[in-house]
Amino acid sequence: MRRRLSITLAGLGLFTALFAAAASAVAPAAPSATRVVAEPVAFTTWNEKQPPAAVTYDRHLVPVGAGAVVLAAGGPRTVVGLVVQGLLPGHRYGAHVHQKACGATGTAAGPHYQNVPDPVQPSVDPAYANPHNEVWLDFSTDADGNGQAFAVVDWNFRAGGARAVVLHEHGTSGMPGEAGSAGPRAACITVPFS
Repeated sequence: MRRRLSITLAGLGLFTALFAAAASAVAPAAPSATRVVAEPVAFTTWNEKQPPAAVTYDRHLVPVGAGAVVLAAGGPRTVVGLVVQGLLPGHRYGAHVHQKACGATGTAAGPHYQNVPDPVQPSVDPAYANPHNEVWLDFSTDADGNGQAFAVVDWNFRAGGARAVVLHEHGTSGMPGEAGSAGPRAACITVPFS
């Protein structure tokens, strides 16, 4: 497990540089706000006595010991980045920022964080469940199970309103009646966005 995580850290340099460049381009007033908001973590199973920062609910899609890191920058816009390693190779994942911290089950993280909340929950209305009103970080893994994504939105998180990144079984749908849906929750990373 430590070896996998150290490889993630070694491979993080280029992504971090690209992330910082993107953050500076979209949020030039606050380039110093670029920071790692979640230390590199390894996915594990839930432990009630010592809740992990990253938990897997589907060991096939997100094996125990797989690694991840989340980056975020604020300013006039928000940039969020996700790097993963050791997941199922050649697979398309959905990933979104959620309202609550991770828990024993995938539902603990609550619904997607929305800048303008949909009065109807769960939200499947494309007027609310879309990549401009939510943070969507969908990615595909390579032959080694590694992947990355970043998203830019024209708003900042409300204080205490965004607490996790959830990885879902498949890519996110934008279709009416299922907008924002990406299948069962495969894993969760607790992140203190605000």
